[in-house]
Amino acid sequence: MQPAPMDPGEEPPSMLWGLDPVFTAFARLYIEDILQMRESCQIPGIYFYNSHPIYKVDVLGTVVYKREREDFFCYGVDDGTGVINCLCWKKEKWRDQTDPGKSSSTSLGDGPGGFNPVKELERLRQAQRTSSHLEIGELIRVRGPVKTSRQQREIMASTYYKVSDPVMAVQIAWMTEVPGLYRQCYDKPFNLENSAQGPQTAGGSAAFLLGQATRVLKEYLKKKEVSRLRPYDVLDLLQPLVTSRPQPTAADQEPVAGPSASKRLRQLLKESLQVLQDEGVVFRKVKSQDEVYHVTERDKELQMTAKDIVREDSRREKYAEKGCHVLHILSGVRQRYSPNMSKSAIELVLKALECNSDIISTSENHYTIL
Repeated sequence: MQPAPMDPGEEPPSMLWGLDPVFTAFARLYIEDILQMRESCQIPGIYFYNSHPIYKVDVLGTVVYKREREDFFCYGVDDGTGVINCLCWKKEKWRDQTDPGKSSSTSLGDGPGGFNPVKELERLRQAQRTSSHLEIGELIRVRGPVKTSRQQREIMASTYYKVSDPVMAVQIAWMTEVPGLYRQCYDKPFNLENSAQGPQTAGGSAAFLLGQATRVLKEYLKKKEVSRLRPYDVLDLLQPLVTSRPQPTAADQEPVAGPSASKRLRQLLKESLQVLQDEGVVFRKVKSQDEVYHVTERDKELQMTAKDIVREDSRREKYAEKGCHVLHILSGVRQRYSPNMSKSAIELVLKALECNSDIISTSENHYTIL
C-alpha cells in the first residue's frame, strides 16, 4: 500500500525546493524510508522525507530476486530494512552484440609489445557486462530517480554495478556513514520558506549569513591586498547584510524586543573574523586591546621566519633526509615570531613558499630547502 500524497498545506512551493542541498544529491536513504516517502501533489516523481524534497537516491543491498527482459533487468534489492524493485537498463551495444568473441577473432593483429587495443577494449566491455549481470545473493549498488509504477515504488537506475566485498568492508563503511547522514541532515527538517527569505529576516539562516559575511571579507582582502586590518576597517562592509528585522508579534501583544542592528553587526564581524582565523587566513601576532589582524599570505616577515627555520633545520642530521615536519616548523615560528600562530596559518605560509620555489615538500607534511 502506497503512502498518501503530501497535504497541499504542508508542501512548500516547488520554486523553493532547490534551496535544499538534498534535492540535487543522490540521497542515501534506507529502503524502508524510500518506500514510505510521500509523493508531491505539485509535481509527480518528487517525494518528501521529513520536509526534504527528494527525487533520486543511492542504495546498497543484496539481490533477492531477478527478472530479465530484452531491454532491462529487474533486481529486487534488500538493504535489511526493506526490498525495492530496481529497473536496470541494458547497454544498447550489449544487446546488439550477439557473439561477444566475434570482434576479437576478426580483430587486427597485436601491436608493438603484444598490445592489441581491440582485444583490450573487448576485455573492458566484458568486465562492464559482468559487473552488470548479477545473481541472487550478490551485492549491488544502485543510483537513480524514484518512480511509482503500477502503484509500486521502484528505482529507475541511472548507474548500477556489482560490488565485490569479500570482507564486508564496503557494507561496514556504508552502515557507518548512513546513520550520520540521517543525524546531520535527513532527520533535521529544512525550513525552505525561511531560507528563501534570506539572511536579513528573523527566520534567516545564521550559517548562511555567516558564510556571506566571510566571503565579503575574503573578497576585500583579495581586492585591496592589505597586509593588516582592524575590525573597524571592515565593519561597514557587513552593514548591507544586517538590517533591522521585524520582531515577532502575537495578537494583542506588544512587539518583542530584540538585539539592535549595531549589536548584531558587531557580533557578525566577530564571528566572521574568528572563521578567518580558524582557516588561517588571518592571525593576531599580539593579543591586546588594539585588535590587529595580520593577513597570513602577505606577511613577509612571517614567510621569512618560516623559510629560515626550514633552511637551518634541514641541514641537521635529524631532518636531512625527510625534511622538517609542519608541526616542527610551527613550533619554531611560535618561538621566534608569534605564540598565537595556528597550524592552518603556517600551512598557508608553507604552500606560498612552495609556490615561489623557496622550499619543496618531501611528503604531505614535510618540507626542505631547495
